[in-house]
Amino acid sequence: MKVSITSGKSEGPTRLNAFDNALLDAGIGDVNLIPVSSILPRDTEIVELPPIKEGEMVNCVLSYVHSDHPGDFITAVVAVATSDDFGCVVEHSGVNQDPEKIRSEAKTMVEYMMQVRGLEIREIIIADENHKVIKEAVAVAAVVYLK
Repeated sequence: MKVSITSGKSEGPTRLNAFDNALLDAGIGDVNLIPVSSILPRDTEIVELPPIKEGEMVNCVLSYVHSDHPGDFITAVVAVATSDDFGCVVEHSGVNQDPEKIRSEAKTMVEYMMQVRGLEIREIIIADENHKVIKEAVAVAAVVYLK
């Protein structure tokens, strides 16, 4: 199994348009996203996001945050932990919070998920997207499961 970690941010005239634009910015706006829970199969390889055929059905773990308050600072985070057995993913987000605090919380949560499963962490990868809202904005971070 291969996965990609990606993120994006954008403004738009409506919440839905801002979300769509953020997905486009992340490179996953022309596919059908299917939300899945937070487990990576054994031997998952993390790769750069390749082009994906338009309309493809794509599993993902998606973190997103929206605000329509000018000046707000929004942050979306995914944290991925791998082991020799399998891995876990956490999605987290916040508004007007220190991005490092949100990243740290996501890291702590994914470490805990691995600990309760008795998995020794091989690697942790954290990706985030931050944005200062102008009018109507969304930030996304995602783990995309590839075929």
